[in-house]
Amino acid sequence: MILAHKIALDPNSAQALYFARASGVSRFAWNWALAEWKRQYAEFSEYKCGPRPSEMSLRKELNAIKADAFPWMGEVTKNAPQQAIKNLGVAFKNFFDGRAKYPKFKKKGVSGDSFRADGGTDKLHPNAVTVNGKRVKLPIIGWVKMREALRFQGNIKSATVSRVADRWFVSLTVEVDHTPPVRESQATGGVDLGIKTLATLSDGTSFEGPKALRKSLKKLRKLGRAVSRKVKGSANRRKAVARLAQHHARVASVRKDSLHKATTAIVQKFTVLGIEGLNVKGMMANGRLARAVADVGMFEFRRQLEYKAQMHGTRIVVASRWFPSSKTCFDCGDVHVGLTLADREWTCDGCGVVHDRDLNAAKNLMRFAASSAVTACGAKGADNIFADVVKPVAVKQESRRGINAYV
Repeated sequence: MILAHKIALDPNSAQALYFARASGVSRFAWNWALAEWKRQYAEFSEYKCGPRPSEMSLRKELNAIKADAFPWMGEVTKNAPQQAIKNLGVAFKNFFDGRAKYPKFKKKGVSGDSFRADGGTDKLHPNAVTVNGKRVKLPIIGWVKMREALRFQGNIKSATVSRVADRWFVSLTVEVDHTPPVRESQATGGVDLGIKTLATLSDGTSFEGPKALRKSLKKLRKLGRAVSRKVKGSANRRKAVARLAQHHARVASVRKDSLHKATTAIVQKFTVLGIEGLNVKGMMANGRLARAVADVGMFEFRRQLEYKAQMHGTRIVVASRWFPSSKTCFDCGDVHVGLTLADREWTCDGCGVVHDRDLNAAKNLMRFAASSAVTACGAKGADNIFADVVKPVAVKQESRRGINAYV
């Protein structure tokens, strides 16, 4: 298993300058390759001759001309431009597969600068990236101080140095030998995501969201107005942009910290977990809900939950977005069709039980996960982490059989 640990760096002025140069080389290589890709693809489409552009051919072309055309590229690690073109190839593959938008040119800014240094695959440089306590050794620049030690022990594959606001970070990917732990508790649970409460569990536990963006919106607007009032290209504008970026980074850090704590606690508590496959993209299209949904970080919650489930041996079962978890009474199974988003509590017409909306949804997801776990374990064994994919029901139906478990 390959794990990554992102650690804040404490570089001196010379090292920070090198990081900025290497990031600039990486950005230039991306933009150069993207322009060449467009030009070559246009010629191929018009004249129907020659090979199609690819990231491998562009890397060979850059290597052939950079000594004469771009000699300043030799001041930084060779992985910076090469990996940028590799990333462009992945971006085009995702575009052609319909998973992403067409790649764009990169701009120089306070945030978003990054470059990668490989750990070394040849015999001459087997340990190009080395970690010793709270220090990391990078190609050319040497040892750089880190704010904390690496958490994982194993073979370091690569190091990606990135800038967020005015701080530099290194993300170390480590190949470790990992075996999912044997879980003594075989508890099954469900989790319901929401805007008012970040996550509600089937056992009644709830995780409150920090609402980092909502609490900082007034200051962000003030800082944004300060940027707009400065003259473009001036030193004061650069300082104002840096202050705005710092506050945005703080908002993102507060949100990510709460998500990490919640997802770790959830996968450690349950062996089988039922969640709902929410249409986050569709929710973001709603102008009244978009900001609140983005402030929660639902997509990031799901992403963290999935990779942590593999680490802790938790099996995740994802119900279809049409599964009526909130409308179905957990006690009698009656479906309350008239339930709206404003109804936080409702009374079942069938049995008269008063339900909390989020808790009832989490219990229904727990029951659904338990029934799916029995089927999957009977068919494939108890060590199967993820359920099989089952086609969801049609849009006009609200059947309790609408299942779309994640693999």
